[in-house]
Amino acid sequence: MTPKEVRKLNDEEIEVEIERLRRRHFELRTQSVTEKIEDTSQFGKIKKDIARLQTERKARLNAAAADA
Repeated sequence: MTPKEVRKLNDEEIEVEIERLRRRHFELRTQSVTEKIEDTSQFGKIKKDIARLQTERKARLNAAAADA
């Protein structure tokens, strides 16, 4: 997910996407314990996407607070 894609999402979509990615990250961690994962780079990609979404969410909250 690119920063441009993140900026296009509305607030609800950001929340839903964060939850979806957190669930996926949990599933990957569970799989790593129970079975072998072929593409371990997924961990980093998911964590970076979560961070991007959280950063955008925080920036929007700060902008809203500055406007008020």
